Amino acid sequence: MFNFTDGFFNKVEKKTNVDKNTILELAKKLQQNDLKNEGTLREIVQELGKMTGKEVSKEKEDKIVNAVIHDEVPKDINKFF
Repeated sequence: MFNFTDGFFNKVEKKTNVDKNTILELAKKLQQNDLKNEGTLREIVQELGKMTGKEVSKEKEDKIVNAVIHDEVPKDINKFF
């Protein structure tokens, strides 16, 4: 796993209002699940939306799930959204 500093987590929390423990729990969940499983991916996408206070439309969810399943996630994630 990556070795992130508290400074990194502070920056993420400031931008997203998601605390370090929540991020670490999500990372653990991601590691323990099959990310090619559509149901798991949809759960994670919705959970991320709730965490960040952003509504994820069905269209955006479909786009994210399909990209992950087909290994089409861009290296620059900002281009994805």
